[in-house]
Amino acid sequence: MSESNSQNSSGVQQGWFAPNNESDALDLASEKWPVVLNPWDVVLCVSGTIISCENAIVVAIIFYTPAFRTPMFLLIGSLATADLLAGLGLIFHFAFLYCIQSPIVSLITVGLLVTSFTASITSLLAITIDRYLSLYNALTYYSERTVTRTYIMLILTWGVSLSFGILPIIGWNCLNELSLCSIVTPLTKNNLIILSISFFMIFAMMLQLYIQICKIVCKHAHQIAVQRHFLPTSHYVTTRKGISTLAIILGTFASCWLPFAIYCLLGDYTYPPLYTYATLLPATYNSMINPVIYAYRNQEIQKVLWTMCCGCFSSNTPFRSRSPSDV
Repeated sequence: MSESNSQNSSGVQQGWFAPNNESDALDLASEKWPVVLNPWDVVLCVSGTIISCENAIVVAIIFYTPAFRTPMFLLIGSLATADLLAGLGLIFHFAFLYCIQSPIVSLITVGLLVTSFTASITSLLAITIDRYLSLYNALTYYSERTVTRTYIMLILTWGVSLSFGILPIIGWNCLNELSLCSIVTPLTKNNLIILSISFFMIFAMMLQLYIQICKIVCKHAHQIAVQRHFLPTSHYVTTRKGISTLAIILGTFASCWLPFAIYCLLGDYTYPPLYTYATLLPATYNSMINPVIYAYRNQEIQKVLWTMCCGCFSSNTPFRSRSPSDV
């Protein structure tokens, strides 16, 4: 009896991550165990709270500011919405895990997290595409075609994300067969492999686009330096600053998500849950950093924030039109 109780406590500590043996997984779907608080779940819940607060502000600003109806801000709003849902998903995971131990609730929570994180990563790709096109087609960027293209990217982003998120809910899960489980229960190993491969494809496209953006930035900086007779040092500093910014953006994304994506391919349900928590936590930090990189650095959003906080700017203050490459 004591051995059984020990196994049950171990299962609760693992949250919805991979259990250590088959009996734990079957009990997870059929019994309610005494709650044993896992510090990793607490950290994830705190991260989810910070993520939700940060991105809720961005979503509110974009939604209630008519000037922010441009393609650039629509994509930033999509990213903030996805990260907001991801933060709420982490909070719901903690609340439901320690209050409502149900396989149905577990599937819904995991489905929400898969949808939101997929939408977040795909929105980053859409923003990268928008930035590239704003430089490559600078003369035709501000046209109806750009608006149409933006709505198409938004529909594809959320359509694909919802498709991935609904799969475990409609039956593609491992609740009834533990041998099919991945490092994140109740997702199957094949499901997580598809998600990981999709991530690497998106990362490869973003890397290629940012390389092209760097080339365009260097070319434009050189042309401006020649036309305005800038010193070579000024040209070098301007180019280096632009490339450094792009490197920080891509480097942050890679450092947050690559460990978890690689572990999804290599690990399985027999691996200790500690490895899953240790690689997933940095991935959640990407949703914490995104609003800082893509929203709070924007001068127009900063003006609205100052207006909300202390009324330093008039609500009628006109916004300067900016291209995505300025953000």
